[in-house]
Amino acid sequence: MALDRLIEGIVKLQNPTVAGLDPLLDYVPNFIKEEAFTRYGETLEGAANAILEFNKGLIDALRGVVPAVKPQCAYYEMYGWHGVKALYDTIAYAKDKGLFVITDGKRNDIGSTMQAYAAAHLGTVTVGERTHVPFGGDALTVNPYLGSDGITPLLDICGAQDKGIFVLVKTSNPSSGELQNQIFEGGETLYGTVGHLCEQWGEGLPGKYGYSGVGAVVGATYPAQLAELRRDLTRTFFLVPGYGAQGGGAKDVAPAFDKNGLGAVVNASRSIMTAWKKSGAPETDYARAAAQEAKRMRDEIVKEIGTISLPRKESR
Repeated sequence: MALDRLIEGIVKLQNPTVAGLDPLLDYVPNFIKEEAFTRYGETLEGAANAILEFNKGLIDALRGVVPAVKPQCAYYEMYGWHGVKALYDTIAYAKDKGLFVITDGKRNDIGSTMQAYAAAHLGTVTVGERTHVPFGGDALTVNPYLGSDGITPLLDICGAQDKGIFVLVKTSNPSSGELQNQIFEGGETLYGTVGHLCEQWGEGLPGKYGYSGVGAVVGATYPAQLAELRRDLTRTFFLVPGYGAQGGGAKDVAPAFDKNGLGAVVNASRSIMTAWKKSGAPETDYARAAAQEAKRMRDEIVKEIGTISLPRKESR
């Protein structure tokens, strides 16, 4: 399963984190924007080109530090088809550099529409007699609130193409509890119900290290629920947003991990992308500042969870 590859990357680098690539133009150093605007004007194409060059610099600096990156589709789609191409090029560049790519699209639909999303982000498309890879991410974030009809089309592609998904379970935003904390008559919360569905959906996608190809998004801003879900969902790997700019810290995310230091990958976006601004570094050093911030984040988390190792067969 694809998440086995992510786990192996985490162990190799001793770093259970993913760098979010959610670039606003304000995050991009002026020298990159000026070069792009000189070539393409202050246009959607110019903006998309600046973002792509910014991402390439980040990826070059972060490879060998983090095992994965997570581009958020909305920050590219806002620049039209030029931005979508920048998303494609970012994914391709990151994969070429050996990084695992989690496409953060939070897609959700049913039937043939969900099949189309699955083919676009995780699978292939046939045109005439030729087969093409539209985006080529390794995993995709998905919204489960249309039920199994919105998840099942992804599972076949995950199995056939060695891909994974991360299902929204308990998200990091302040209002998530308005829906996700609702309690059913039997006493189970909505987020707990969705978490147990992740366990069921993952049964057909078992991994080598005890975790399936169906992961869950569980926010760092709710450490109690994070601990609860880690205890209950023994085969579900977590993607943990909310670290850094949203307020989550190393102690908050520690409950996401199992006794081997596995079980989760923690995301930070703004704190890494804008590290050059916060540190007062020259804008030309933006990539180096990002790598330093990623290392600081890594060290904080590993201090809490200890050495990360692959489980022995009898340990889980």
